[in-house]
Amino acid sequence: MSAAAAAAAASAGQEQRDGGPAAAAPAKRKPVFVKVDHLKPGTGGHTLTVKVVESKTVLNKGRAAPAQLRQTRIAECLVGDETGCIVFTARNDQVDLMMPDSTVILRNAKIDMFKGSMRLAVDKWGRVEVTEPATFTVKEDNNLSLVEYELVSVVEE
Repeated sequence: MSAAAAAAAASAGQEQRDGGPAAAAPAKRKPVFVKVDHLKPGTGGHTLTVKVVESKTVLNKGRAAPAQLRQTRIAECLVGDETGCIVFTARNDQVDLMMPDSTVILRNAKIDMFKGSMRLAVDKWGRVEVTEPATFTVKEDNNLSLVEYELVSVVEE
């Protein structure tokens, strides 16, 4: 064993005794970017780059109590890429990032069902980032939020 490897092993053993991390953090995986037309109901963990087509505020409600100064804001934004588009539900601080014609990266996005149609959302475990403008044009005639899904129970005999 080389001197550097022995020092690293001793250092790792020292970290375990000192209450430090037992092992080095696992290497981070590269994100796998998906296209809008690959989104399916009930799925999550998606990372995608989309362009905002339009943004419409549907709820802007402030709290009555002065101690609670946080207000609730919800906007429905039509976002998409070259394969299709979908309605993204932006909440609170996300509303400010979803300006028309801006390009955003949605990390750890999930599909929520609302009245039988798909909605894209990013909760507290995900992230919305504004990025440099994309070169693609949004395919607006393939809107996945206009497809209505129905839950069918299958009875096996």
